[in-house]
Amino acid sequence: MTAAVVVLAIVVFFAALYAIAAIKVLREYERGIVFRLGRLFPAPRGPGLIFLIPIVDKMVRVDLRTITLTIPPQEVITKDNVPVRVNAVAYFRIVQPQEAIVQIENFMVATSQIAQTTLRSVLGQHQLDELLSEREKINAILQGIIDEATAPWGIKVSIVEVKDVEIPQGMQRAMARQAEAERERRAKVINAEGEFQASERLKDAAQVIEEHPIALQLRYLQTLLELGSSQSTTIAFPVPIEMLQALRAAGDKS
Repeated sequence: MTAAVVVLAIVVFFAALYAIAAIKVLREYERGIVFRLGRLFPAPRGPGLIFLIPIVDKMVRVDLRTITLTIPPQEVITKDNVPVRVNAVAYFRIVQPQEAIVQIENFMVATSQIAQTTLRSVLGQHQLDELLSEREKINAILQGIIDEATAPWGIKVSIVEVKDVEIPQGMQRAMARQAEAERERRAKVINAEGEFQASERLKDAAQVIEEHPIALQLRYLQTLLELGSSQSTTIAFPVPIEMLQALRAAGDKS
């Protein structure tokens, strides 16, 4: 009886070990790439409960969620020979789990290396002004190139974003001076345009007064009203030149 119990316990123990080794649970976002005696199983396994043959089957888990890849800072020489330090971030996911395991040794490292070399290559073909002002265009170019390079590995790159562009201090001061000069130029242009428009209005007013002399008298009266409403103790009274000339002529006759 005792021997039978021991044998039963041993059988139960090995059955439990077999169950532990044979039964696997894959989450909804996971797939299992199974190799049976070294040969790739026809299709990915999962999600849910799957069974493996111990020793015969080996499984590699693959995460199908979007992965955030931080591209480390890269030293780049722009097309106009300005040294900058740029870092970026890429978002990708695995769409073909078998290709990601079979076609490349380590898809994370490979994707990171491709992203770094592409970042240096693409930014080196653009000028500093384009890098600062046309960020969306450069991001689209980076995304297209990296996605095309990683497609054979079953990887889909959805977004690539240039995060920070570090410019040397000397270049920052030069850009600040350039921006200040540009603001001064615009201010002078706006001031000149204002003076031109004011002169055009004065010319129109002079033409109206020339055609209708009574308008000048009305302007005199308006000026007197404005001076009378002020708190100043000094009042300047505008006298038409024609009146002074008439008074002078009368004085000469007398």
